[in-house]
Amino acid sequence: MSSTSSSSSSLETTLQRAWQRRGALACALWPLSLLFRLVAGVRALLFRFGLLGSTRLPVPVIVVGNIFIGGTGKTPLTIWLADALRAAGFTPGIISRGHGGGDSASHSASHGAPRAVTLESRARDVGDEPLLIARRTGCPVVVGRDRGAAGRALLAAHPGVDVILTDDGLQHYALRRDIEIMLFDGRGTGNGWLLPAGPLREAPSRRRDFTIVNAPELTPALRQAVGGIPFRMQLAGEFAEPLARPGERVALASLRGQRIVAACGIGNPQRFFTLLRGAGLAFAELPLPDHHDFLDQPFAAIEADCILITEKDAVKCAQIENLKNDPRLWVVPVTAQLDAALAEQIVEKCRGCSTA
Repeated sequence: MSSTSSSSSSLETTLQRAWQRRGALACALWPLSLLFRLVAGVRALLFRFGLLGSTRLPVPVIVVGNIFIGGTGKTPLTIWLADALRAAGFTPGIISRGHGGGDSASHSASHGAPRAVTLESRARDVGDEPLLIARRTGCPVVVGRDRGAAGRALLAAHPGVDVILTDDGLQHYALRRDIEIMLFDGRGTGNGWLLPAGPLREAPSRRRDFTIVNAPELTPALRQAVGGIPFRMQLAGEFAEPLARPGERVALASLRGQRIVAACGIGNPQRFFTLLRGAGLAFAELPLPDHHDFLDQPFAAIEADCILITEKDAVKCAQIENLKNDPRLWVVPVTAQLDAALAEQIVEKCRGCSTA
């Protein structure tokens, strides 16, 4: 890992720890969080009263997002929702900003014109999460910084699409939405403060249509912190497959006794580690920065029989010559599990949406 990436990761870890309580660092940053709250509130009001322009697409728009900075499990939730909508008779399309990794060139999808994601797309061009979503769902996916433009481009290329999912974008008020889904994980709202004193982009009292918590248990404290009437989401992963031979699965439990390293570049690495421990595995942890590009060859000096990675990381590793055939790399696919009643409620609300 480069010194720049290491420093960034260290700072991120320090802030994440500070954001879980109202300690000295959080308190020192609290005045700035008041300014952040004011700016965010004014911006939201400007969009609400039409003083800042926003786009209305001719089909229902469902936003899957969070107010907690970093990963909470939006990608597996988006995949689950796309499958649920398709099962209900809809033809979903998906838009995303398209976060990449690495240098500025890798963010072309984020800052340029809308770009379609295909199975042959490079993760550095369209982003790791959109590429994973396209592969897992088979839905048309378009990335672009302007989600309204991305939505229009998707509908122009796929006129049969009758509902748009936007992966992230809860704060992207330039795109009007019909349904908002706010996702938390076991960290809840942290210390409850907004950036930079806490982990929140907006206040927990912010309106939403559905609240989902990605956690093993919905404790009373967690329910109170997130508000609303939360549904619980769990990520299930029982198998691993070699990166070089997709589809050749083995049970995670069968890997016990090997020298294992678990590596992941996601927003909350501990969630992946907890899943693996639940399968009875013992391993060394290698947390990496979110959206890590793996071009720095972080596995080169590792001595292990097996290196377990997430699907999100796998889409990048599979496109790197020195990694794609590494026999030590095994991918752990995960699937979101939610109450069927949630899908029914979302589908019912979606059917009740009027189109432009």
